[in-house]
Amino acid sequence: MGSNLGNFVLISSFILTLFAVSVSSAPPPYHYLDGLVPNGDFETPPHKSNLRKTVILGKDSLPKWEINGVVEYVSGGPQPGGFYFPIPRGSHAVRLGNEASISQTVRLRWRSIYTLSFGTTRTCAQDEVLRIEAAGQSANLSIQTLYTNGGDTYAFTFRANRNNVKLTFHNPGVQEDPTCGPLLDQIFIKEMPHVRRLPGNLLLNGNFEVGPHVIKSFNNGILLPPLQTDHISPLPGWIIESLKPVKYVDRPHFFVPSGNAAIELVAGRESAISQIIRTLPKKFYNLTFTIGDARNGCHGSMDVQAFAAQHSIKVPFISRGLGSSKTASLKFQAVSVRTRITFYSAYYHTKLHDFGHLCGPVLDNVIVVPA
Repeated sequence: MGSNLGNFVLISSFILTLFAVSVSSAPPPYHYLDGLVPNGDFETPPHKSNLRKTVILGKDSLPKWEINGVVEYVSGGPQPGGFYFPIPRGSHAVRLGNEASISQTVRLRWRSIYTLSFGTTRTCAQDEVLRIEAAGQSANLSIQTLYTNGGDTYAFTFRANRNNVKLTFHNPGVQEDPTCGPLLDQIFIKEMPHVRRLPGNLLLNGNFEVGPHVIKSFNNGILLPPLQTDHISPLPGWIIESLKPVKYVDRPHFFVPSGNAAIELVAGRESAISQIIRTLPKKFYNLTFTIGDARNGCHGSMDVQAFAAQHSIKVPFISRGLGSSKTASLKFQAVSVRTRITFYSAYYHTKLHDFGHLCGPVLDNVIVVPA
């Protein structure tokens, strides 16, 4: 019996040792990528010997980046010639001259979806364009329209077609002044998580909690380009199907009716979002949603139009720009197995003390349930 007991102890110790080894050798849990790309804030400068005034000399002189063409390393504030460069997110940025570009290669997960969030501002011309390229996908962002006075933040979404992906920011324009071109700063990348339907809602991401990276130190909202520009939506579940972008706003910097994020419809009927859901023909459904203002000085009659199947509702809302909201509902009957839910702002708006910048009502907490 003593021999059997000894064998049992030896076998038990061996099993425990194997278990400990297997646990210790298990791979660490995967963490989604969400943060600055290397030197994405451009706060690591080129060596002084590689600068001629503000122009960077040498394609590898900007740390972590490869440059082509006339690329300037600039500081925020007043500039020679009467210019003023707003760089509210940090101290430095790069300016892309005629046909100039910067690029770097980042390691990603093959077939995963990523969103870039970055600050950009036009400096000279009214028709400046910034071209973004990644993993064989590209978009031309027109930065002619201004939505803030401190530099706009945009998003661009792509699917990684390999593990090493080259990110390129390019100024395709040609101006009379070769140093003219858009400013670029604070480039973040976020791996977008898979979105699942929550119980009690037929919509995906109806509360807009899943979206691009939000810059915590400074955020004036993130402009989400329309479908014609960004073929993969930076707002999972939703289609930005208008001519102009919508804006993703967060609670720390704006008034958000519910949760941590909402959508601001910043360009009237040119700023619309929609989602297609599965429905049963002839069955009735209830659509509820919340509208309000972002407490950003946007004021006036900020009505929101909602559509579902062959039904629509125009919800009136008077804003004083101080942060308030109301909830509305629409009962509709489905006519097919797919129903499109669409929202847009009925009117164009500008801020109370800044008529040069567009704004609009916020939309949040969108829910569809069977009636």
